[in-house]
Amino acid sequence: MTSPFDFNGSDLFTPVAHPQSGVTIHVLTRRVAPLQQGFYFVNDSMRADGRYLWFYCAFPPALHKTLGVIDFVDQTVRHFPETSASAAYVDPETGDAFWCEGAAVWRRGPGAQDVPVLVNQLPAELIGNRSVSSLASHLTRSADGSEFFINASVGLGYIFGSLPLDGGPFQQWWRFDRHHNHAQFSPTDPDTVLFAQEFHSDPITGLRFPITNRLWTMTRGSQPRPILREPRFVSHEWWDADGAHVWCVDVPNNHETWRVRLADGEVEKFAFPRQCWHSHSSRDGQLIVGDSNNGFFRGCASTVHLLNRDTGKIIVLAEHAERRDYTGRNYHIDPHPRFCANDRYVVFTTTLLGQIDLAIVPVTDLIQATA
Repeated sequence: MTSPFDFNGSDLFTPVAHPQSGVTIHVLTRRVAPLQQGFYFVNDSMRADGRYLWFYCAFPPALHKTLGVIDFVDQTVRHFPETSASAAYVDPETGDAFWCEGAAVWRRGPGAQDVPVLVNQLPAELIGNRSVSSLASHLTRSADGSEFFINASVGLGYIFGSLPLDGGPFQQWWRFDRHHNHAQFSPTDPDTVLFAQEFHSDPITGLRFPITNRLWTMTRGSQPRPILREPRFVSHEWWDADGAHVWCVDVPNNHETWRVRLADGEVEKFAFPRQCWHSHSSRDGQLIVGDSNNGFFRGCASTVHLLNRDTGKIIVLAEHAERRDYTGRNYHIDPHPRFCANDRYVVFTTTLLGQIDLAIVPVTDLIQATA
């Protein structure tokens, strides 16, 4: 696929227009699972040419999530119950999905006849008799394509390192005694990662320790270092495509998205007329999509919006009512909007039609609406 998909010719989606902005989003209503939602915003869920779009599936009350995929060429939607949504990553060239299960990384293609294949796993001697409660927050691939970065919770420790896709040995970079996560390989340097200090709940005492200095980076063979010039509680970080900057949402100001220079911590701030919860940027940084809430709880009401920095115009894509039911409380249904398939689309989770659904909108439509 080299051009945006013609949603008007498909019965897989239901169009929903926002009454003020006029933007039409397309909600996947061909169901293979009761709950169908977008990826967490760090990872692109589409093949680079836009043919395949992967998404999370769930069957409440079971909390485990699996993977489904849309084939825009064949006009099919498939669910693969043998997969897991844990840390899911999509190969931009092949459209294969990778995921974590226990101490291992698996992959499978999007075709009906494809089968799961073991990619690699942490060595048994590293794990010992300890449990692996999480292998990675998100699988991200090194700039040279050879490794995934791992931030594993093993026993009471947090082990960071790189796991080769060819089955080679795991390389440990660092070990933490308090919770750090959300590690992401640099898009340009195979020896650099971005990661986060997380809230830490002590498994022995039950005490909870707050985030005091969120943004960190590490280079292979070197010690971790903070990115910001002063400790600060920011959140929901991601890499800029240039590899020289990272983005995040500022928590104290509550309405700003920040672009931070990795080398010296210089901050460029983008203010919104509403609260900032999660954000994501186009590759050139001129479009910023985000979501907001008026008071956080799992299942809280949310709004999805977009800023066009070239014109300064902000529009709303969707507004979601709160969900205080079992589904809202347990399935992390935040919209998590992000740009996908080389900025062809924005994909996010929506509840506009009364269920937990996957939504997609062509970026060309958003640029036109913000001209």
